[in-house]
Amino acid sequence: MKQADINRAVADVTGETVTTVKRLGFLLAEPEDLLSQDDDYLGVQVIDWDELDAERYQQSHGRAEYEPAVA
Repeated sequence: MKQADINRAVADVTGETVTTVKRLGFLLAEPEDLLSQDDDYLGVQVIDWDELDAERYQQSHGRAEYEPAVA
């Protein structure tokens, strides 16, 4: 599967534009790249984009009045 195919598939499912999906950087996980029990120190391997946007907004505006556009 090519990266363009992944981007289109994620865009179709999420309702985002392909450009937005490309900017966020979705990739297929390889089975051999799975974390082992010894890798627990790495923490959760997921990004909550709404939470990240809220943190960035708060840092740049000095307040927490930001609400994500998607509920």
